[in-house]
Amino acid sequence: MQSTLRFIRPFLITSLLIVCLSMLAVALLLRGSLPQYDGETALPGLASAVFIDRDALGSVTLQGENRLDLAQALGFVHAQERFFEMDLMRRQAAGELAELFGSGAAPHDRKARLFRMRARATEVLNQFSGEQRQVLDAYRTGVNQGLAALAVRPFPYLLTQNQPVAWRNEDSILVIYAMFFTLNEENIDRELALSRLRAALPASVYQFLTQNAGDWDAPLLDAPVVRAQLPPVTDINLQALDKHLFKDGRPDTEQSPGSNSFAVSGALADGAAIVANDMHLTLRVPNLWFRSRLIYPDTTTSGQQHDITGISLPGVPSIVTGSNRHIAWSFTNSHGDFSDWVRITIDDRDNTRYLGAAGWQPLRIAEETIRIRNAPDEVLTISEAEWGPVIAEDHDKTPLALAWTALKPEAVNLNLIQLEQVKTAAQAAEIAQRFGIPVQNFIVGDRDGNISWTLAGRIPARSGNYDGQIPADWSQPDTGWHGWLDPGHYPALHNPASQRLWSANSRTVSGDQLTLLGNGGFDLGARATQIRESLLAREQFTIDDLQAIQLDYRALLLTRWHQLLQATLDTANDAASWIPLMKAALAGWNEQAAVDSVAYRIVRAYRYEVMKIVLNGFAALVRQHHENFELPRLSQTESILWQLIEHQPQHLLPAPYKTWDELLYRCAQTIAAQLQQDGGIDGRNWGMQNAAQIKHPLSQKLPAWIAQWLDMPHDPLPGDHNMPRVQSPNFGASQRSVVAPGQEEQGYFDMPGGQSGHPLSPYYGSGHANWVSGKPAAFLPGVAERQMKLVPNFNGRVTD
Repeated sequence: MQSTLRFIRPFLITSLLIVCLSMLAVALLLRGSLPQYDGETALPGLASAVFIDRDALGSVTLQGENRLDLAQALGFVHAQERFFEMDLMRRQAAGELAELFGSGAAPHDRKARLFRMRARATEVLNQFSGEQRQVLDAYRTGVNQGLAALAVRPFPYLLTQNQPVAWRNEDSILVIYAMFFTLNEENIDRELALSRLRAALPASVYQFLTQNAGDWDAPLLDAPVVRAQLPPVTDINLQALDKHLFKDGRPDTEQSPGSNSFAVSGALADGAAIVANDMHLTLRVPNLWFRSRLIYPDTTTSGQQHDITGISLPGVPSIVTGSNRHIAWSFTNSHGDFSDWVRITIDDRDNTRYLGAAGWQPLRIAEETIRIRNAPDEVLTISEAEWGPVIAEDHDKTPLALAWTALKPEAVNLNLIQLEQVKTAAQAAEIAQRFGIPVQNFIVGDRDGNISWTLAGRIPARSGNYDGQIPADWSQPDTGWHGWLDPGHYPALHNPASQRLWSANSRTVSGDQLTLLGNGGFDLGARATQIRESLLAREQFTIDDLQAIQLDYRALLLTRWHQLLQATLDTANDAASWIPLMKAALAGWNEQAAVDSVAYRIVRAYRYEVMKIVLNGFAALVRQHHENFELPRLSQTESILWQLIEHQPQHLLPAPYKTWDELLYRCAQTIAAQLQQDGGIDGRNWGMQNAAQIKHPLSQKLPAWIAQWLDMPHDPLPGDHNMPRVQSPNFGASQRSVVAPGQEEQGYFDMPGGQSGHPLSPYYGSGHANWVSGKPAAFLPGVAERQMKLVPNFNGRVTD
């Protein structure tokens, strides 16, 4: 035994030393990829020194003598803190993820490559002004210098055993394209489903399902609308359908990229307008946005400075939303229709030709090589017509080309930077109409109290009598897109009589302007209505008042669903044991999506079950022609449901049910069974279901103990979709800010996921707890805790 121990002891000690040394080596490698927070670094390309301050949250203040130096410094900081995330965004848009992650990412790349975004990014650069090209050049230089200045490559590349690839100008355009995909792609796919829906249904049924107006609308520019009527029994009778067509469909989760934005004029505040913004996106670690402040001299006024505070998007050299001491601005996704599918007629005698607007033309053929890690390359052949790539088929197998604003080089630019020097809301709104971004609602206020709303981004000018929501033949004379809508025709509102503006992704306009913009899947107006009513309930506002509206998680939309469920249970002729349990749980209803509410969780589940069953009845009609059809996003689902529930038409009742009362009761029974399997009817509250799942991009591929270190805590979160405080486990406000221009010291700003992308950084997850609790952090960066200085190196060469 002693001899055995003498043998084992050195082995154990050696093994322990190896483990300790390995852990030390890993720690040293990780520390080597930490950003630089102090000291002085000489950079070729700078004209003068730039000071980089960081406060307790890691908010970055860059102060220099000119905008080009700040662009280079911002690129340096972005690369050091967020290069991996920047890399993912450019690769997502370009279809180059498989080069990093292997064959698992190849399906995404095959789909993305159909758009040929890297080639299109080069076209965008060719039409940039000299000034914008200089800014992009400086930013690219800074990115590559920041990456090179790290002692060790960013830690995600250590984990994935990859090397980062240098940044190029077109990569910044790809990051903008990534936002086009995030904000527009849902509608592109939605219109294919709408085409199938229209082809399979009578006109009255299609019009009923795709109606644009409802009870919850709160448009800024309103006009009388004609509500769609219930389709008659002569057009549709769901009771006569084969019951096998009524398979268990998916509910509309109502989760889509969007935002809240609202403003009050200075007459309702302390002289300056107040602007609130919270942009809703899929949440991640680190956060998408980067807290930034830029300070540089005003070359037009001696002794004055431009001072811009807000958020930047790593990969792009501009402030996205924020305040410049004169104006504060904000965005929400407009959900207009800015993509169209074009039906292509192929020559029967030559399948390389199609019928274009000017007659028969050859299809343009392009090849894209997809590089796949540890696997052979794939070559993708893509056909393009004059309107866009031919990448889908209509319901009758006709080839379809995609016309999309993102595919036009004029739709992307860096005009957003111009807001840094604008001084009035009216001027900002005029500039916004020429932004090169996905079309957004733009709300802006200035320090003199003025407020404005318009649409930011390029809008296609449509001509011809065709419906933009379904594929059309553009070979017909004067049909399709003919350039861009003149900014003078954009809808706009300046200093409205109410002295209030609001936007929450729902319908903002009516009549001819709605026809002009189209419906790209508008959100239900419940959030907009709740915000509007809160704004109209007061005559004077402070920063705190607008923040309270942002954090409002009252479930007003679900009030009548609670009443409906109660009535369904009260009239049930059943002695089932689950009914008294449901009634007892519903007694705790307080009209809030609060974390401790059991009743909210039940009522919400009931609404979605009824929605799924009722809408599935209409999908069953289409399944006679397309077996796996699912309904696309419908803007007025809530109005559709309540028209049916209130009128209870027998011919629109899904065949598996004999009466509407039976359907409503069976839905209650179904969710009771689901709840009993999931912790019991009263065993789980809303916070247990709505607990945060905000993860690092790599954590799902790592052991749980490492993933837990990278991800944010599983905090229970109040809120849901159809209320101002939009929240799901991994979707919600990617930032919250309220600010009055000229009074930035009183404003606030919060965001989830933190500022830094490095887990050893003191700023990893910084500010996340404030975002969870709703405790406001200051809008302006605080006292500098760390300072770094970038100085010119006139002897060195610029690094690319």
